[in-house]
Amino acid sequence: MVNIIIDGKNIQAKEGSTLLESAVSGGIKIPTLCYLKEVSTIGACRLCVVEVEGMEQLVTSCNTPVKEGMVVRSRSEKVIKSRKMTLDLILSNHSTNCFSCPKNGDCGLQSYCKEYGIEKSSYEGSRSKIKKEILHSHPFLSYDPSLCIHCQRCINTCSKTVGRKAITSGKNGIFTVIDAPFGEDWKNTICESCGNCAQACPTGALTEGRRKKYQPWEVRKVLTTCPHCGTGCQLYLVVRGNKIVDVVSAEGPSNKGRLCVKGRSGSFDFIHSKERLKYPLIKNKKTGEFEKATWEEAMDLVASKFLELKKEYGPDSLAGFACSRSPNEDIYMMQKMVRTCFGTNNVDNCARVCHSASVAGLAMTLGSGAMTNPIYDITHHDVDCILLIGSNPEEAHPVVGMQIRKAVGEGARLIVVDPRDIGLSKQADIHLKLKPGTNVAFANGMLNVILSEGLEDKEFIKERTEGYEVLAEIVKDYTPEKVAEICHIHPDQLREAARMYAAAKKAPIIYCLGVTEHSTGTEGVMSISNLAMAVGKLGKPGCGVNPLRGQNNVQGACDMGAMPGDFPGYQKVRNPEVIEKFEKAWGVPLNHKQGTHATDVFPAATEGRIKGLYIFGEDPVVSDPDTHHVIKALESLDFLVVQELFMTETARYADVVLPGVSYAEKEGTFTNTERRVQRVRKAVTIEGEMRSDADIFMDLMNRMGYSQPYLTASEIMEEIASVTPSFAGISYERLDAGESLQWPCTGKSHNGTPIMHVGKFTRGLGWFFPAEYRPSAELPDEEYPIIMMTGRILAHYNARAMTGRTPGLNEIEGRSFIEMNEKDALKLGIVNGDRVKVSSRRGVIESTARVGVKVSQGESWMPFHFQDGNANWLTNAALDEYARIPEYKVCAIKIEKA
Repeated sequence: MVNIIIDGKNIQAKEGSTLLESAVSGGIKIPTLCYLKEVSTIGACRLCVVEVEGMEQLVTSCNTPVKEGMVVRSRSEKVIKSRKMTLDLILSNHSTNCFSCPKNGDCGLQSYCKEYGIEKSSYEGSRSKIKKEILHSHPFLSYDPSLCIHCQRCINTCSKTVGRKAITSGKNGIFTVIDAPFGEDWKNTICESCGNCAQACPTGALTEGRRKKYQPWEVRKVLTTCPHCGTGCQLYLVVRGNKIVDVVSAEGPSNKGRLCVKGRSGSFDFIHSKERLKYPLIKNKKTGEFEKATWEEAMDLVASKFLELKKEYGPDSLAGFACSRSPNEDIYMMQKMVRTCFGTNNVDNCARVCHSASVAGLAMTLGSGAMTNPIYDITHHDVDCILLIGSNPEEAHPVVGMQIRKAVGEGARLIVVDPRDIGLSKQADIHLKLKPGTNVAFANGMLNVILSEGLEDKEFIKERTEGYEVLAEIVKDYTPEKVAEICHIHPDQLREAARMYAAAKKAPIIYCLGVTEHSTGTEGVMSISNLAMAVGKLGKPGCGVNPLRGQNNVQGACDMGAMPGDFPGYQKVRNPEVIEKFEKAWGVPLNHKQGTHATDVFPAATEGRIKGLYIFGEDPVVSDPDTHHVIKALESLDFLVVQELFMTETARYADVVLPGVSYAEKEGTFTNTERRVQRVRKAVTIEGEMRSDADIFMDLMNRMGYSQPYLTASEIMEEIASVTPSFAGISYERLDAGESLQWPCTGKSHNGTPIMHVGKFTRGLGWFFPAEYRPSAELPDEEYPIIMMTGRILAHYNARAMTGRTPGLNEIEGRSFIEMNEKDALKLGIVNGDRVKVSSRRGVIESTARVGVKVSQGESWMPFHFQDGNANWLTNAALDEYARIPEYKVCAIKIEKA
């Protein structure tokens, strides 16, 4: 620390910090326009100047480091005169049509001019004479050069914070200009439409179109958590009256002020959609049409029907699916209802079709099926090397992708293991473009190199693991040459990747559905765990095994016990002590038999073993594999209830549809991919008869004979904490006070657990799972010669129930397509943009061909968001042995010109 004086105030400043940072820490305000902490410190605007004793010239405080004994004046006559002149000069080139400006009342330049008494410029700026075209073709963003002060915040934000470099500076004669990608050719730019640049702009130069619809004094801001992917970005819902009109990013631990296009622009239109379900519906058996019902009628029917089926066919004839987009409190009450009232453990959630392999695999090898390290920890803190496997975070988890780009830009090495050329492939040191379904062979090949070259961490293996000898014997057979043949990669690239990962001091493994969604998905996860254990990269900063969870609260859905083998907190159904504990807590006898997985419920329904199904906020007709098979199962049920926001494809098959509310209409918590429990807060009340989802469950429980007190969301969390050791220290009181807690959080004085397995694995010793490579369940043949993979794209999320109701996102990408290799296309006479017929052994769809080299010859890729060509009519319902997860990533298809 060094001692300085600012405006007569003694301040202890951190060595290496700037005068501006020191002033802020001392409560002294210094004006800035171009400065953004850790993003832009160029000092171009000259507004932050201060006077330092012993220095003849004024200095810019944003980039002047502190020195012992400095005496600084931030509001001397000389400083004030300089700032006034600076504002006068900036204003000379700035349009002053403030009343028509979308940032009126929220403009930094406007505020400072008012503070320093500058009403109009004394000069006529040379830029002001130049006619400037406003760029406003983009569906969300626009740029008005007449309002630009060339502070370069947008450029630095796009480059340093987002890592995209879509906004650049150029020249127009003697003038520097900002080249913003929002003109008519916006689709051909590399802009991701995230809007972080617009939030960084201190004037009205760069804005979002919706900014014109409100003034800052008309709105209130509600801090909440993004409802899309598992990153858990913090944001403010901007509310005017009773309507959400905008979203602004907040400084959350996982997003650090960033948002993606979905979070910023796709998080509120759906809430106010005219297509929202407003009242309960009961299907008329004679006409097959839904008819409006009262809550009394609907709830009485649901309760009586489930009790009737339970009495006639037994409790295990019933099942319930929880919603992984809903708060923890709703999910907890839903699984409690299934267990106490239905009398079965047949409860599950959509992790069954995405990351159940992570939950099962990591639980077996490490003892806890969750991400081991925080997002910030594995993308910052001088990470040396990132091993990215089966994950496209730039599109599926964009804010994580932004942070990976930033890390690579700052020197981290990157290994991409993916069958496609994803965006990060271009920045990778090595891209192993392996054949889909060969992850286990790849991991064993990496281990072969590590062990044969003596790169393993012998001490870590000896002290903290078991099963090493068996695995070491297995991987001897997986030579780089053999693995290269299996995976369709080069053996020397495999060797280099293994050396790079093993030698790095800090090297996280980050993976996603490209690892899990296979018939050997759990073995793929455990193989990755083997790899990290072999080099001792677990329980340490900047390391670990890190699955990026898909939906906003899919981690929470698993945590809350919406799984057939687990009570909340992964307490096992098969453990008699656990059963006894929950019977005592809930006051009723419980079923001791492990339940049926969601993916096994559908064949069980077709066979007549499952009679009644309650689906809360999921759309398996769209999202599950082999759509024909799902529809047949739903039609085989005696009774189906769907609790939803919209009339989804699944809801159309229901006997009763109950209208719930969105994340913006209730209180609760989400648990993000890094185990961080974060608040969701009510922002609006939508007109209609919709009810809080937890209230619906509590009402049904009472109607079915269980005495369930009606609890608030906060009180439900108290009950969760009382029965879940890993949540024992989590409460609304702590969260609302600003604490950021990651489970395990085992007591009220416990600060949570950022990094798992420090010093000791949750299971004691880490287990090396003896994984052998097995081919995918369905491989190409003469009739179906092409492998199809599926995945997400940047602009949309899952079945588009939310994002599909934002017109701008549909303008960015609104229709189905299939990527195919140019050599395959040439053989089939298909060119880019052709309509094609795509078929598998299960179904036929039409889509649009995108021809290129993103996928290898004999392979293809489709997004699963679009109903005009839904890939899940084609996908294979072959299930993983351990987690019962479907093989979305490999199915055999043929492509023909339509």
